Amino acid sequence: MAGSTPASATASAAEPVLGGAPQLSKAVASVSPWQEAWRRFKRHRLAYWSLWVLGFMVLAVVFGPMVYKVGINDVDLKARLASPSGIHIFGTDDLGRDLLARMLYGGRISLAVGFAAMLMAITVGVAVGAIAGMAKGWVDAVLMWITDLFLSLPQLPLLLLLIFLFREPLKKAFGVEMGVFILIVAVIGGFRWMPVARLVRAQFFSLREKEFVEAARALGASPTRQVVRHILPNSLGPVIVAGTIDVAAAILAESTLSFLGLGFPPDIPTWGRILYDSRDYMDLALHWALFPGFAIFVTVLTINFIGDGLRDALDPRRVM
Repeated sequence: MAGSTPASATASAAEPVLGGAPQLSKAVASVSPWQEAWRRFKRHRLAYWSLWVLGFMVLAVVFGPMVYKVGINDVDLKARLASPSGIHIFGTDDLGRDLLARMLYGGRISLAVGFAAMLMAITVGVAVGAIAGMAKGWVDAVLMWITDLFLSLPQLPLLLLLIFLFREPLKKAFGVEMGVFILIVAVIGGFRWMPVARLVRAQFFSLREKEFVEAARALGASPTRQVVRHILPNSLGPVIVAGTIDVAAAILAESTLSFLGLGFPPDIPTWGRILYDSRDYMDLALHWALFPGFAIFVTVLTINFIGDGLRDALDPRRVM
C-alpha cells in the first residue's frame, strides 16, 4: 500500500496533462484563418501602428468638420497667408481661408476617391481574372488581350483626355462635386484593374487544380459554386494586398490631377488642389504646401505599410 501512493500521485498529477491535450487541440482548432491572420498582422509593428494612424486620419476627416465648424470658403482678407496660430491652427491661404477646415474637408474627398477607385479596380479585376481563369481557351485569350491593351496605353494623357471630354456632361448630370467625383473615380479605377485581373487569373489557374476543388467538382458542384465557395476565398489574400496599393495609387493620381488643375474646382478643396493652389506662394507661406503634402505622404506611407503587413499575414508560407 505504501508503494502505491507515488504511483497514484503520479497518475493524478498526469490527469490534467492528459486531459488538457483535447482542450488544447480544441482551442487551436477554434482559431479561424482570419484570426490567425490578424495575429500575424499585429506582430508587424509598422503595419499595426500604420493602421491606427490611418484610422485616426479617417476619423479626423469624417468627424473633424463637425467639431471644427469653420467654413471652407470663409474669406478673411485681414488674415491672408497667416502662419499657424491659435486662431488658425494650420494658417490661412491667399484669401484668408482657414487651411485646417479645408484640409479636413479635402481629406474626405481624397480618401473617398482612393477607396472608391480601389473598389472599382478590384471589382473589375476580380471579375475579369476569374472568368479568364475558369474559362481558359479563347475567352482567356481575348480577356488577356484586352488587359494587355489597357496596360500598353499611356495612362496620364488618356486620363487628361477623358476628363476633358466628359467633365462638363457629368457636371450637368450630377452636379459639380458629384460629377467630378464620379469621373475621377471611373477614370482612375478604370486604369487600375489590369494588375488585379492578372493576379486573380494566376491564382485561379493554380487553385482550380487543387484537391479540394477537384473533390467539390467530383461531388457535382457547379462552376459558380466552385468559384464562390472554394477558389475565390482562397485567392483573396493577394487581392487585398493589391487593393491597398491601389488606394495609395488612386490618392496620388487624384492629387496629380488636382495639381494639374484638372481635378475638383477651387471652391471644393482636396489635398491635391490645396497643394496646387500653394505653388506660387512657397516663399511667403510654406505652411500652405507643407500640410497637404505631409497628409498625402503620411496616408500613402501608412497604406503601403499596411499592405506589407497584410502580405505577410495572409501568406501561409510565412512563419511569424
